[in-house]
Amino acid sequence: MKLNTLLFLLMLVFVPLAGELNIHPFANTFRLSFGTPVFFFFLLSIRHIPPALSGVLAGIAVVAFRILLNHYSQPGLPFEELLTLHGPTFFYYMVYGLLFQVLNINAEPYRALRVGILSVGIEVAASVSELSVRWSIDGDFWDIIKISKVAFMAMIRSFFVLGFYNMIRLNQSVQHEEAQRQQTERILLLVSDLYEESVQLGKTLSHAEQITRESYELYRELQQDESLKDRDHYARQALRISGQVHEIKKDSQRIFAGLSKLIDAESGVHYMASQELGELIIRTNSKYAQSLDKSIRFTLDVDPLLPKLHVYTVLTLINNLTANAVEAMKDSGRIDVSIRFQAGKEDVVTFIVTDNGPGIPQRKREMVFTPGYTTKYDEEGQPSTGMGLFYVREVAESLGGTIELQQDEEENTDRLQTTFRITLPLRKLTEKGR
Repeated sequence: MKLNTLLFLLMLVFVPLAGELNIHPFANTFRLSFGTPVFFFFLLSIRHIPPALSGVLAGIAVVAFRILLNHYSQPGLPFEELLTLHGPTFFYYMVYGLLFQVLNINAEPYRALRVGILSVGIEVAASVSELSVRWSIDGDFWDIIKISKVAFMAMIRSFFVLGFYNMIRLNQSVQHEEAQRQQTERILLLVSDLYEESVQLGKTLSHAEQITRESYELYRELQQDESLKDRDHYARQALRISGQVHEIKKDSQRIFAGLSKLIDAESGVHYMASQELGELIIRTNSKYAQSLDKSIRFTLDVDPLLPKLHVYTVLTLINNLTANAVEAMKDSGRIDVSIRFQAGKEDVVTFIVTDNGPGIPQRKREMVFTPGYTTKYDEEGQPSTGMGLFYVREVAESLGGTIELQQDEEENTDRLQTTFRITLPLRKLTEKGR
């Protein structure tokens, strides 16, 4: 509403000013000015304020401005003469605004051709109304030649304004679409992080269930073992442990249920085309590389025959590997991302992330998938959590897949080519029935 009020006030200022850029096509007091296209543009832009009201107030503003301007430039002219000279202009803007409202020019959906044709007719009708008022004053009647000239100028001015206005709308639409895309990407990445945590929480629930069961079995065995001294004490302790783990499991189940509900609520889409997923991974990691002042070239290779894949599983796996590759680079390099069917198998999909960074020392390759292992430290020397690759392996194996690490020397360079390859059953990543 504040924007509409601001535009409305700007209209009352700029329309009178633009009206001073004018021509007199009929050698009389009637003028064609830039005030009309400016007024038309503001009417197209302003919402929630009646165009008829805009026409009345714009007409008053234009007449008042012209009278004041003539009063100071030609002090000797009486007010009545100035009002007779400029007063008919009021009827032009009043009729223009009224017809603009009656014909509902700003109707949705917006149709440029309809608006253009109707605006020409409105301007001609408004001009006829002003000419009719002037004829009643000075007897100079309008004819078909005058109307033709007005219609020709109206067509030029209306479609010029429409072109300019549509360029602004197109730019706004592009910006809005880009903002929406970025917001969607942020939500997808956030939900993929939540999904990653939910996978681990699900594993914790399974462990808690197992510990509860084993603790209860221990309690029963201790109760039956008559040879054990203080067996009742140990049995009660085992039962207490079983109960405490059971409570932890129930709390974890509530968290898991809430997390699952949040993922479903925030995710507008669960499956996405493989190409779109790959492009999302490349875009986000390109921005990540730029934020770290690293010059990294990304390539993407996606099999066009792949069906839509589960968004959060793919992001959890591939985004993690790609982000690790970005972090491993020193200053510059290349990262290749591939999503394709496994050779000769249309029921298996492979995800490959290859970089030409510093590589992983031979003696440490067996450790990269263990919890807590890391080669990355912050500026203060604090290590990262080292859980990324561990999570990736856990998720891959929970889906019946595998992850492999391969490292070779890159040809004609002193760099190492590090490749992580994830192989998964395709049915685990696609919608049922697809």
